[in-house]
Amino acid sequence: MKLLSDKKGNKSSGSHRLTQAVMLALVLILLNIISSYFFFRIDLTGDKRYTLTEPTKNLLKGVKDIISVKVLLDGEFPAGFKRLQQSAKEMLDDFRSVNPNITYDFQDPNAGTPEQINDMRAKFKELGIIPTNLRIQQDNKTEEKIIFPYAIVNYGTRKYIVNLLESNVAGTSPEVVLNNSVGLLEYKFANAIQKLLKREKQNILFTAGHGELQQLETTDLESTLRESYNTGRVNLDTIVQIKNAIDLLIVARPRTEFDEKTKFKIDQYVMNGGKVLWLIDKLAVSLDSLRRPGNAYVPYDYSLNLDDMLFKYGVRIQNNLILDMECSKIPLQTGMIGNTPQYDQFPWYYFPAVMPKSNNPIVKSLDRVNLYFPSTIDTIQTKTPVKKEILLASSKYSRLQPNTSRLNFEVLRYDPEPERFNKPYQPMAVLLEGKFPSLFENRVSPEMEAGLKELGMKFEAVSKETRMIVVSDGDIARNSFNPATGEMRPLGFNQYERRVYANKNFLINCVDYLIEGRGIIEARAREVKLRLLDTVKVRDEKGFWQLINVLLPVVLLVLAGMSYFWFRKKRYASN
Repeated sequence: MKLLSDKKGNKSSGSHRLTQAVMLALVLILLNIISSYFFFRIDLTGDKRYTLTEPTKNLLKGVKDIISVKVLLDGEFPAGFKRLQQSAKEMLDDFRSVNPNITYDFQDPNAGTPEQINDMRAKFKELGIIPTNLRIQQDNKTEEKIIFPYAIVNYGTRKYIVNLLESNVAGTSPEVVLNNSVGLLEYKFANAIQKLLKREKQNILFTAGHGELQQLETTDLESTLRESYNTGRVNLDTIVQIKNAIDLLIVARPRTEFDEKTKFKIDQYVMNGGKVLWLIDKLAVSLDSLRRPGNAYVPYDYSLNLDDMLFKYGVRIQNNLILDMECSKIPLQTGMIGNTPQYDQFPWYYFPAVMPKSNNPIVKSLDRVNLYFPSTIDTIQTKTPVKKEILLASSKYSRLQPNTSRLNFEVLRYDPEPERFNKPYQPMAVLLEGKFPSLFENRVSPEMEAGLKELGMKFEAVSKETRMIVVSDGDIARNSFNPATGEMRPLGFNQYERRVYANKNFLINCVDYLIEGRGIIEARAREVKLRLLDTVKVRDEKGFWQLINVLLPVVLLVLAGMSYFWFRKKRYASN
């Protein structure tokens, strides 16, 4: 009887366990089916790399129609680009979790017949999609592969091209470049969507009539701005007021004096909430002036008559020049071979190559910006609350030179003495935000007020909440142009080093921030921490860890099986 009872018990227990196993399998299958229709993720990372910023979420919630994204990153890549590929997919999944109107697919531009690939690449070239030549080292062999790290965002009949890969900065490891690219994915995708959703373009005006940069000299900057904004030029002497319909005023490298009437127009534009980007050369100096016959050149102060206005708003551009050991280079003749002059490149300390260190989204993860004969900017306490933030500053090894000093190329004959470069971190670009006091407070006569009233205008002594940026270099916005050949080089292109600096990206970010404020540009401040493996240790211990990864699971499985067998044997032996 006891044996029969044990058999029944064992049979009943086995049947019960089988039922539990079947139920568990069904639950897991059901959960898997449900999860395929819903995307969710719990972000436990310290840098919150999988959490979208609130401005991005709000933007995505406003998408009412289909936005399709074609990512040209399908195919086989090294581990770094695989990470960029996977991160782009995860970011777009995050976008879809907020709004299912965001759709995407990945495409391999190198797939197909040679004719299809060539046709596709020709179309990409028309869209401004430039491939990257990737060198892959594997099994002691080096192969080259053409990749297109871009995404094409489509909304109706409009499209926007997104470059997913940041530029490779000299001296920066590829891992850091890829890490910066991953960190900017949210901003780049959100920025593209915002640009496509805009029904009306906002208006930007460049001032004219005071020797500012000519249109040919700002062609590259304006052509990029026109993708998202309306741009134009205005001679402030010919208008009564700067209307509120103007979203941004750019004063790009003026050369002649601003009279009080013109300053009053700018002042009241600011008082009514207008934004201004000031690109100001304090001293008259250029490479051409140094190459003129003579032993030296003494720079002189441009009489722009803007010092009192900028001082009132919270900054002062000093009458000096900044020399920085982190700088770009220029060629100088070093000798002759026969009748042929020989040139070498020398670091030109008056052309700082600034690596931004601020966490402000305007300059976060930005490449070096090349400035030309910049001056120091001091911040001044204002009557009204104005927040000042330094966007660009010189390096640790910089110094100042007063405007009374003679300039020549003799400084390049000697090796630099780091101890003389003892004025570090000199501000060259400053962001101002808040309520600004008017320059003309207590200076408006009754006759002027009567004239303003006739024009339907009212004098404002304190501004609305607004912002402006002051840069102590006007040529930062200038692209080189050869009138004889008609050749126009990109903004930030250094013809001597054959390198493009991030001048245009910096100015575009300035414009976006001034007009939009802290919106989706906040995503630029996201920092994805780079956790790199020790490559030397990986190489030395590669075999050991491969052995561990292969054998350890097998050993654990055998031990688990033996333990289970021993436990069953002991349990039923005791019965």
